[in-house]
Amino acid sequence: MKFQLKNILAVMALAIAFTSCSDDDDNKITGEGSIKLEFDNVYGDADFAFNTAYTNSNGEVIKATKVKYIVSNIVLTKTDGSTYTVPKSDSYFIIDEGTATSTLLELPNIPAANYKSISFGIGVDQEQFNLGATGQGDFLTTAQNAGMMWSWSAGYKFVAFEGTFTSSTVTTDTSYMVHTGQTGTSYNYNTINIDFPENAMVRTTITPQVHIMADVKHIIDGTNKISLTSNNMGGMGAMIMGGANLPLITANLSNMFEVHHVHND
Repeated sequence: MKFQLKNILAVMALAIAFTSCSDDDDNKITGEGSIKLEFDNVYGDADFAFNTAYTNSNGEVIKATKVKYIVSNIVLTKTDGSTYTVPKSDSYFIIDEGTATSTLLELPNIPAANYKSISFGIGVDQEQFNLGATGQGDFLTTAQNAGMMWSWSAGYKFVAFEGTFTSSTVTTDTSYMVHTGQTGTSYNYNTINIDFPENAMVRTTITPQVHIMADVKHIIDGTNKISLTSNNMGGMGAMIMGGANLPLITANLSNMFEVHHVHND
């Protein structure tokens, strides 16, 4: 019995020593590095591609010609629960399926640490918008050039999802346009929170790449099912840019993103 007890105590001592050593190693992480965020658009279980037919839950066949969304206010959470917030002036991006370089963001000057999750906004937060046109910096011009503004008074488009569709009652290709953003008293900004399946190990010598899957199906075919056919306005097509559908679409975005994997090399 004494021999067994000694063995148990020895194992416990080794475990404590190993944990302490690991904690010491974590505490010794210093310096800064970079992290890459890769946004990979998919449609359900399929890779996303323009002008490819996808059938939604309403039996509508859609072909997308535009997928753009604004990513903002990136915050990284460390394994100890503390956070690093990317400076606001460097934290507004437009992810554009039509521009491959826009889908890979590299964030510099990140404190070296082990990170377990990320949060980011979809759209431009109201605090930033309230700074006025002169307070937007270069991003205002970027958004205008990308077609992600209605007008300054109307504000930014947070998501632009466009293409054509058919259904059992709409038998010829008919255009649709889904734009989210501020409408009336509803701002429709959304914050996304995602855990990493493994830690992102930012080091001076390691730049992790976080592979974020963005399922564009969720825009109108998530928890809330939005019918393009019901929003068809005849010659103008289906135009969803306000009304009761917009907060439903904003809610859908909460489940649009997940981290598939993290490369630590």
